[in-house]
Amino acid sequence: MIRSNQLSRRGALKLGAAASALPLVHIRTAGAAGKLNIGFWDHWVPRGNEIMQQQVDSWAAQNKVEVQADFITGNGNKLSLTGAAEAQAKAGHDALTFFNWDVHNYADALEPIDDVMARLVAANGDVTPTCAYLAKVKNQWVAVPTSSGTQTKPPCARISWFKRQGLDLQALYPAHPGKTALQDEWTWDAFLKYAEAAQKDGMTFALGMGGLNSDGTDMHGALFRAFGATLIDREGTIQLNSLQVHEVLTFAQKLVKFYPDEAVSYDDASNNRALISGKTALIFNPPSAWAVAKRDAPAVAADCWTFPPPKGPQGRFVPTSSFFWGVYSFSQNKTAAKELIEYLMQRPQIEARCNVVDGFDLPPYAKMVDFKIWEEVEPPKGTVYNYPIRPWHEVQPSMAASEAAPDVAVQIYSGSIHNQMLARLKQGQTIPQVIAWAQDELEGFLR
Repeated sequence: MIRSNQLSRRGALKLGAAASALPLVHIRTAGAAGKLNIGFWDHWVPRGNEIMQQQVDSWAAQNKVEVQADFITGNGNKLSLTGAAEAQAKAGHDALTFFNWDVHNYADALEPIDDVMARLVAANGDVTPTCAYLAKVKNQWVAVPTSSGTQTKPPCARISWFKRQGLDLQALYPAHPGKTALQDEWTWDAFLKYAEAAQKDGMTFALGMGGLNSDGTDMHGALFRAFGATLIDREGTIQLNSLQVHEVLTFAQKLVKFYPDEAVSYDDASNNRALISGKTALIFNPPSAWAVAKRDAPAVAADCWTFPPPKGPQGRFVPTSSFFWGVYSFSQNKTAAKELIEYLMQRPQIEARCNVVDGFDLPPYAKMVDFKIWEEVEPPKGTVYNYPIRPWHEVQPSMAASEAAPDVAVQIYSGSIHNQMLARLKQGQTIPQVIAWAQDELEGFLR
């Protein structure tokens, strides 16, 4: 749903070299102890910014700190470009929001934040594995996983269409605790059957594989994980000739036949538009598409249900996108920056923000999946109850390419390698041809 900048360290350095040409936001020229500048992601729900500002103002008044909060859009990579420019110039905000790979891209400019994380984990439970993978560098926390913007991208599907095919989504994953017997039958093989039926019915699943389609990259990364398929492992060894890669590509060769004809040119808005227009039976997305449908196509929204992804040979994996708050090592008010972030990440503040954005923001901490908002949001009531990862889902979070070390994984992700492999299958290339293409690409990342 949200497109930000996913750069290799090489790419980050190129951006840094051009940083002097970029407008820096709130360059600090003097460091008064009572002042603080922090840059937040500009939330797509207008009231999301409003409540964040209220919480910042409350903390500022209590602590007698003058806080300048900026809300920076992720569109056009502006948030990531701000991080690149500030890290290069060693000037700008005291703290900034980082998205997915940005933490690793700019880790050298970030202050270790282990003390804050130790207290947050003690209070809120363990952090999701994907967030830990992205926010820890050399075994140190360099950013705090935040709820603001953090999301999963599970299936969101039309209740009525699936009922006509004999599958009751609300019975499959009801809006209350507990596993159902039906869940074991929700597999990628079953998904393939429904995808074929949707195409025949003119309701093709809106699944894309474009180069600017992070939703597709995330979904296909989770598909590969469900088959145990790794492109490059943590040691830097290419694994394209593994049995698991051949298995997932054999499956994908069947599945992509039922993708939309225009799937190879999808961007991150394509699946949203397909859902809202009533032309698809299923997408992989956070509740943003459902929320817009609630405004623009209420009948569609009332017929949507969000639930965990299918199960593969190695389990269920749900795509994730994660946001973080980091404090710059050059900040002139590190103490205040850390204290504000810790305050914003306490349960009362997190839940209040989550309520305002209809449950879109997911706190990536084990003890925070019990907010009532996910039960109450409608229509229909409980439609996003299964949006957070719950223990009985038996689901693991997925970050595409994260089987590799971050410096390599970011290049696989940025290059949309998973998408491009499937696009080539859809265009008629054979599995050996696709593997040969991918081999050449991956070898380039390792040079």
